[in-house]
Amino acid sequence: MTQNASSNAAEITPDIVAEHGLSPEEYERVLNALGRTPNLVELGIFSVMWSEHCSYKSSRIHLKKLPTEGPQVICGPGENAGVVDIGDGQAAIFKMESHNHPSYIEPYQGAATGVGGILRDVFTMGARPIANMNALRFGRPDHPKMRHLIDGVVRGIGGYGNCVGVPTVGGEVNFHTAYDGNILVNAMTVGVAETDRIFYSAASGVGNPIVYVGSKTGRDGIHGATMASADFGEDAEEKRPTVQVGDPFTEKLLIEACLELMASDAIVAIQDMGAAGLTSSSVEMASKGGVGIRLDMNKVPQRETGMTAYEMMLSESQERMLMVLKPGREAFAEEIFKKWELDFAVIGEVTDTGRMVLDHHGEVVCDIPLAPLADDAPLYDRPHLSQADYKAWAAVKPLGDIPELTDIGADLLKLMASPDIASRRWIWEQYDNKVGGDTVQIPGGDAAVVRVHGTEKAIAISTDCTPRYCYADPYEGGKQAVAECYRNLSAVGATQLAITNCLNFANPQRPEIMAQIVGCLNGMADACRALDFPIVSGNVSLYNESKATGGGSAILPTPAIGGIGLLKDWRKNATIGFKQADRTLFLVGGVPSHLGQSLWLREIAGQEAGAAPAVDLAAERKNADFIRAQIAADSIAAVHDVSDGGLLVSATEMALAGNIGVTLALDGVEGSALTAALFGEDQGRYLVEAADAAAFANAAAEAGVEAVAIGTTETQANVSVKDAAQVALADLRIAHEGFFPALMAGEV
Repeated sequence: MTQNASSNAAEITPDIVAEHGLSPEEYERVLNALGRTPNLVELGIFSVMWSEHCSYKSSRIHLKKLPTEGPQVICGPGENAGVVDIGDGQAAIFKMESHNHPSYIEPYQGAATGVGGILRDVFTMGARPIANMNALRFGRPDHPKMRHLIDGVVRGIGGYGNCVGVPTVGGEVNFHTAYDGNILVNAMTVGVAETDRIFYSAASGVGNPIVYVGSKTGRDGIHGATMASADFGEDAEEKRPTVQVGDPFTEKLLIEACLELMASDAIVAIQDMGAAGLTSSSVEMASKGGVGIRLDMNKVPQRETGMTAYEMMLSESQERMLMVLKPGREAFAEEIFKKWELDFAVIGEVTDTGRMVLDHHGEVVCDIPLAPLADDAPLYDRPHLSQADYKAWAAVKPLGDIPELTDIGADLLKLMASPDIASRRWIWEQYDNKVGGDTVQIPGGDAAVVRVHGTEKAIAISTDCTPRYCYADPYEGGKQAVAECYRNLSAVGATQLAITNCLNFANPQRPEIMAQIVGCLNGMADACRALDFPIVSGNVSLYNESKATGGGSAILPTPAIGGIGLLKDWRKNATIGFKQADRTLFLVGGVPSHLGQSLWLREIAGQEAGAAPAVDLAAERKNADFIRAQIAADSIAAVHDVSDGGLLVSATEMALAGNIGVTLALDGVEGSALTAALFGEDQGRYLVEAADAAAFANAAAEAGVEAVAIGTTETQANVSVKDAAQVALADLRIAHEGFFPALMAGEV
């Protein structure tokens, strides 16, 4: 925004249009929608509502492929968050959002306000938040900026979540050079509400008052949505003013005040002020309700002097909500918000005009039809490569000759200390994961488990994606992201309910990137249908690439999946730690044989090569059904899915979690087959400590599930491969726990 364009009367030049992120063709659409030249306020409103971040103009056409319905679904995509039935008159409400660009520019506030925003999406609908999760991607650990980014992001997530009193119970972290110049910070919140007390955002009732509550409006975050809809140039640091500033203490007050008002009959509609602030909240409420809206900008609570209507409409100041109340309920609502020491102001009313009209200082500063802002936003079917042409472009090297295993123990120690496998304890110990007293499983297992307060039920939560698979094969990678989330929920005993997602990709105007988007979405859609795992909410974050100094270009395709499942009895949750020595281990799904795109291949052999592992969705479902049934029958003492690093890494993680040794026996498996068996990342596998080996084997046979006796738990504190390797558990623990402390001490 140039200085000479700060006035509403500024001439709308091509440069000003370009600064607002609108193409010449899109500006022509604005002119056609209005029948005249917009003023600066109107241009700003169109720019944010038609930004990629708000309109999904490059992805909407493909998002329609995703399955969004099921008997458990109360509300699918289109509202602030997804809603699913969890029985007993209760619903789980959940969503995942990105805050990528702000977190790269200012990591603490970027991550903190990401958490605050996703919390508001959930409690806006009437739910009390019960858990936070996150999915983080960073660049090379030795990149000069990365330690600063990791530190700020982790402190921001912890600082906001801890203060607001919602436990952060899990997540995932990956590292790759592709994120050097554009990290990813995806935040997820799950809440619980009564099914007859769910609140929606569609405004209604001509003459009904429109109410602003929460914090005052400032100049922070102006053009945040537009900034999030473009890639980074060399001037990334100059965009710091577009990053919002959060206040978790105010958010806590806002949660309590909103939930108190929601216990009454005063609210007609409610919407949080997220991306694009007052603009998006008011436009979305009016558009969904098919009504008009008139706002008096003089009545908007402001914390800075001399704010223009343009600034107020585009500000992304945090901890703010917009409501439509029933007539005559204003004083009742105001009393509640004043009690919680929050701003409350009646700033407008619902009209029957189908237009947004803004008054400021006695003048109409905006008068535009609402339909073009929402329903007629640009929609692009961007060119994309075929999957065959994409693979030719990606030029993933074929899997060559597999090096002989010369020292299995050394390979295991190196893998356990590698960035993508090392313990995340340094991260999650900064989060309060027990506040509220309902956390059943803390970070470190396959999925978080949080009890539904006052009941026997629990909700399991997992976030998953393997970007290296998605790059090598977008379709299989999209399938795998859904399947791994499903597998992690199943591994704790939960029945899948639904998915939210955060679709992180680079520039959709590049046909190869669009091929990643299309391929991943097709794979996700097929997996969701096969696994009865509908997608009920989500977020699309595009233009994640950077020209900033020291940065790479495009990120890896990262369609992060956040899934939830239900345990009817929270006590029936399974954990990964071995429980007792001298028990038989079973590998459900068969011995691995696929080394392509594995972490062993990358970290030990120095190759990012080969095909991504294929996902057999029928086998995924069959194996998961069996695992859940065995957990419910108390025949499984410990279980862990086989994923990053393969069988030997999974066995080691179980041994470390239970502080009990293990020996794997792979009789007759030699050479490259042994390498693949120990470190291959074939999908649909679970490693199980059986409480009764004979009973478990019989149950597997009856279910038609392949379950191979693969080893035993041991009294000796070692991880061993029979006749091939033995490593002390103490040495493995040092390697596993050492990476993050060393990195943050500047020793990596």
